[in-house]
Formats: sequence, structure tokens, C-alpha cells
Amino acid sequence: MSNQKIYRESRITLLGAGPGDPDLLTLKGVKALQAADVVLYDALTNEALLEHAPADAIKVYVGKRSGEHSYPQETINKLMIDYALNYGHVVRLKGGDPFVFGRGYEELDYAASYSIPVDVIPGISSSIGVPGLQQIPVTHRGLSESFWVITGTTTSGEVSNDIYQAAESNATVLILMGLKKLSKIVEIFKAAGRHNLPAAVIQNGSADDEKLVVGVVETIESLVQQQNVKAPALLIFGEVVSLHPSFKNLVKQYASIA
Repeated sequence: MSNQKIYRESRITLLGAGPGDPDLLTLKGVKALQAADVVLYDALTNEALLEHAPADAIKVYVGKRSGEHSYPQETINKLMIDYALNYGHVVRLKGGDPFVFGRGYEELDYAASYSIPVDVIPGISSSIGVPGLQQIPVTHRGLSESFWVITGTTTSGEVSNDIYQAAESNATVLILMGLKKLSKIVEIFKAAGRHNLPAAVIQNGSADDEKLVVGVVETIESLVQQQNVKAPALLIFGEVVSLHPSFKNLVKQYASIA
């Protein structure tokens, strides 16, 4: 048998893994993993997805969880290129959707600087998919005509200025990576006079340990503490939260107390 190395064309696939449930990966995503020589995967991706990749494919965990990044983005970029040049097809498996706070374009741009072709396969973003799984629509006739998807913490570590503007609107406000800033975010909504605006926090949406807390701006922070909600979590502010069955029960409780 020849020991000559089989040449594989260098290419990269940026693949969105979805919010957590491995069954929410797209069929096109499954096919990409089946054809992978190397898989670079994040902390927010379900490792069950790796079963779609060939047994002899190289699987590399690169971390990327808020507050505990195992690898800087620059290192991940370089790893992605090195593996593509040496092994062929690299699948960059990212939680949610690669282009919704996933830094996907940075990786796309870096690969382009090496003239390595890149395919993008979208994933279900937790910002839309997770509320939907809880039967909370991000838009609903008569309640919300639009929605904002905002990062809770900017690169400088501050709360995004967009939250101030969003709090003044009637739009549904979906905040990713914002649990640590919940106290400040609640202050912003209160300052806008939105004390009684329905609000929800969903931990690990679509996963086995999913946890949902529903209240209003005035109560949501204490409810999160009582329920010991942990990151990763999605924050939802908007009248659409009132459509969730548990919110209707809250209204009945408040009415009986009054």
C-alpha cells in the first residue's frame, strides 16, 4: 500500500449548530459534518453533533463561552487555516447562527485572506428559535411589529447603547449574553417607565436542562435569583411574553392578591 498522502482540497464550512438541541441542526449541516476532515467546535454546541462526522475526523474543542474563552478568536482563525491547509475540509461548528453574534464574518474574512473557499450554512439562532419553542412569538399582530436582537455586553464590557433605545420602543427586545448585566438592563427599562412590561429569561433554550422564568421588568431580577438561572440565557422583554401560559397565571395571581 502506498504511503503517499491523499491530497484534499482546502475548504472551510461555517456551520450554525442551532440553540442546543442536536435535532435542530439542518440537513445541509449534517451533510457538511459527514464530509468533514476536521471539526472545530464551540462550548455552546452539543457534542452529540460530532457523531455525524467520520470517526477518523479530527475534533478540536475551541471553547468560546462568555467569560471563559478557551482560545482567543485570533488563535481559532489560525487553527482553522492550518487545519484546512494540512487536512482539507474544516467544519467550523458554531452555536446558534454563525452571523448572529457568532463572529462568523471575521472567520470568513480571515479565510479569504488565504484564498480558501468558504461555505456558510445558517443555523437556528437562539434569539428567534428559543422563544418560539416556548410558544412566545417575537412578533404578533397588535402587540409587536418588530424585534431587536442585541448583545448584552459589548467588547468594552459595557451594556449596549442600543438597549436604551430599544427600551423606549414597542418592539420585542431579545438580549443575548446579558444575564450578568440583568440588573443594569432592568434599570434601563424602569427608567423608560416600563416597570410592568412582560419579561422572560430562558436558560439553555432547547436543551435538556432548559429553564424558563416569566415575570415583568419589576420582578424578573428577583425571580431569576430565586430560580438560580445560569448562563447561557436569553432575555426577552416585550408584550409578546404575555402570550405565554405562565404569564396568564401570574396575572390571575396578581388579581387575586389585589
